[in-house]
Amino acid sequence: MKEELLNDPVFGMAAGQFDRVADFLKLDERVRERCKWPKRIITVSLPVTMDDGRTEVFFGHRVQHHLSRGPVKGGLRFHPKVNVGEVAALAMWMNWKCALMGLPYGGGKGGITCDPRKLSMGEQERLTRRFAQEISPFIGPEIDVMAPDVGTTAQHMAWILDTYSTREGRFVPEVITGKPVELQGSEGRTQATGHGVAFLASRALNKLGLDVKGATAVIQGFGNVGSYAAETMESYGMKVTGISDITGAIWNGDGIDVFKLKQHVAETGGVAGFAGADKMDPDELLIQECDVLAPAALERVITKDNAAQLKCKILAEAANGPTTQEADAIIEERGDIFLLPDILCNAGGVTVSYFEWVQNLQRFSWTKTEVLTKLETKLNEAFENLLLFCDEHKCAHRLGALATGVDTVAKVKKTRGLFP
Repeated sequence: MKEELLNDPVFGMAAGQFDRVADFLKLDERVRERCKWPKRIITVSLPVTMDDGRTEVFFGHRVQHHLSRGPVKGGLRFHPKVNVGEVAALAMWMNWKCALMGLPYGGGKGGITCDPRKLSMGEQERLTRRFAQEISPFIGPEIDVMAPDVGTTAQHMAWILDTYSTREGRFVPEVITGKPVELQGSEGRTQATGHGVAFLASRALNKLGLDVKGATAVIQGFGNVGSYAAETMESYGMKVTGISDITGAIWNGDGIDVFKLKQHVAETGGVAGFAGADKMDPDELLIQECDVLAPAALERVITKDNAAQLKCKILAEAANGPTTQEADAIIEERGDIFLLPDILCNAGGVTVSYFEWVQNLQRFSWTKTEVLTKLETKLNEAFENLLLFCDEHKCAHRLGALATGVDTVAKVKKTRGLFP
């Protein structure tokens, strides 16, 4: 029954990863079952008045994986393919990610099945506020703290904050993160995930004995994460040679001017047609020779069909779940790719969200330099701990990262016990 409720290939992938880790850790069966399944699965219908006067009903989901270590934390995405199984998988990964990073959170995730590109800003506001209202009994600063994700921005978070605060009768900035700075959002939050990807890629290059300056990178996805990863890599002296998004893929072996590309995307809506690079097939982009390959879009793009053809030295998983289990096995067997697993590589966003939450609770703010410095310190600590764990246990990076997160949660479950 549980498997049928969450019947989705992305959840199957997350559950398969968990089962492998649970076997590796030899988890007690009772603790294992409690760690695997989410605490709450919430689905709400969202009737919205559209601009033409008709009423359309959307469906929204929120999955809270565990609250054993604190409130759950995770993004809210708007995407046409959102379903409860995918959301549950993302919540599970977020749980291990928070534990790996030492953040006092469980994992949460939310999504609304819609195409934001086909909705006006007025329609998006009404949809966001309706979701916030319907989900409000299950969220709060000590219950569930949402943040932006695919298809949502700081503006969506502002609408959620306003809706929740109106309901409470007071301003509650700590209920949401990734919000505008003028609403007590954190400096550095917008670029945090992409900055973290670039920072960890530079650390991996250091470990491989490669120069960061002049290293090449290919980035799949040019949304918030991909664009800031590209921008930070360029600031390190790296050459971003290939970039793709939903409109297509582009390539320039001498390096793409990221600043000019961002201007082009702002004007046209995508990377396609950028004058400073050549057009390329998006699938071919993934298998181009480079030092760093950063999939920064959606899940399951590195598969058994292309894993053997990858020509990168470092696979920096900026997206959640970009590599299938079959591809993982191929990459492990190859042994020539330094993997930065997703629950570490893209942890910059949730880490700075934690900083934002702490600042809101204290009614105190930090500068962007302070935030990014604290972020790099946390990421580097987790990175070094992961390498030590993998060296000690002779295991691959993904298994080591997941095992660290799962073990942390399992110990808390076991210590707290099971309420009768």
